[in-house]
Amino acid sequence: MTRKQYLATACLGLILLLAGLAAFLPQDHPDAKPNAFNPADLAWMLSASGLVLLMTPGLAFFYGGMVSKRNVISTMLQSFIALGVISMLWYVVGFSLAFGDSIGGVIGNPMTFFMFNHVGTAPHPRLATNLPLVLFAAFQLKFAIITPALISGAFAERIRFWGYLLFMCLFSLLIYCPLAHWTWHPDGFLLKWGVLDFAGGTVVHISAGFAALAGALALGRRHSHLEGHTHVPPNVPFILIGTGLLWFGWFGFNAGSALAANTVAVQAFMTTHLASAAAMLTWMMIEAVRGQRPSAAGAAIGAVVGLVAITPAAGYVNYGPALFIGVVSAAISAGAVDLKNRTTLDDTLDVFPCHGVGGIVGMIMTAIFAKEGGLITGSVTLLWHHLGALAFISVFTFGGSYLLYKFTNLLIPIRVNAIHEAHGLDMSQHGETVLPIAEEVVRTENLQFVVKAS
Repeated sequence: MTRKQYLATACLGLILLLAGLAAFLPQDHPDAKPNAFNPADLAWMLSASGLVLLMTPGLAFFYGGMVSKRNVISTMLQSFIALGVISMLWYVVGFSLAFGDSIGGVIGNPMTFFMFNHVGTAPHPRLATNLPLVLFAAFQLKFAIITPALISGAFAERIRFWGYLLFMCLFSLLIYCPLAHWTWHPDGFLLKWGVLDFAGGTVVHISAGFAALAGALALGRRHSHLEGHTHVPPNVPFILIGTGLLWFGWFGFNAGSALAANTVAVQAFMTTHLASAAAMLTWMMIEAVRGQRPSAAGAAIGAVVGLVAITPAAGYVNYGPALFIGVVSAAISAGAVDLKNRTTLDDTLDVFPCHGVGGIVGMIMTAIFAKEGGLITGSVTLLWHHLGALAFISVFTFGGSYLLYKFTNLLIPIRVNAIHEAHGLDMSQHGETVLPIAEEVVRTENLQFVVKAS
């Protein structure tokens, strides 16, 4: 057996063990009393959870349209596989680490909801008391799924699939879950400090952005990047489809974070739309000012940047500030992308300039424009708290993620070799291709000739 087969055998054994425990381990799933909930809240949160889940396939199309045609399947699968991996982790221990009984405001007790014990249709006395606890857990799961998928864009076209799976698990348990606990648990120390993150600008986008930056540095540059090849997105329709799915799903992401069918959800719905629309137009105008032709890919990227930036603020700001946030975030992220292109940093799909920087802009703008406690109301306290939290979170997510890449590489080589990179990850990692088979056969023979000649 090869090393991959031993690894796969161990993973299959672990899945079978977890399945057996899930089926036969005694567990308590409390049921709600009749008529315990507002049906509108249930209907909206079920819909919102589905919308957020839709964002991960949307991200797969968004990223898949940007990479070379020999890496489309591998890049898309790096998003799709999170649906399976993170769901299993969340069921076993992730939900407990993020929302279990707090240990010093730092992390949840892993035994609180271990394997969804004590998770049922009954509400929790402190977590979304108007919803079944299992629905709250399902909604939060969708955020946990998309975060590591976002990171994958930074090291697309050069990461081993098995190494990516291990890193995803470590990141989710050791970076994402603590951040979610700090920011959203009633006893989390950032929440108690007054930090506002309505729907994940800090927990999802800033963490993904800095983890992406660490990944680009830890894995190094692609050979095509070293040779100075200009990358042009080969499948713009995929990018537009992905953007449409992301924009649509983001309404569940932001408006759903009201955790009820109420006026806060309505406000978050509209602020989300305005910010994204403004950012899309701003990005296109910036391209025109630079002498470029307005591009569909640029419009799509701008729309996503606006969605990122409004996420922490969606339920806390009014409509005018939301539009302003979209414009400013697009301008700053476009500048960050241009700056990155002048350096040797190989962040394949600009995850840090778009999600990381967009999240930072959103976090600062939330402190400025929040209707209660924001700078525009005359209070500087929230802004200072956000700046302090931003510094702390940046160091934690970047430093922690960099160490996780290095640790992963000790266990499983995380970078593909030069031949596999040149051949494309679709064939080398998965044995699949979107290209005609004849073209792949010729390319394989040519690569084998190059290897023998060298």
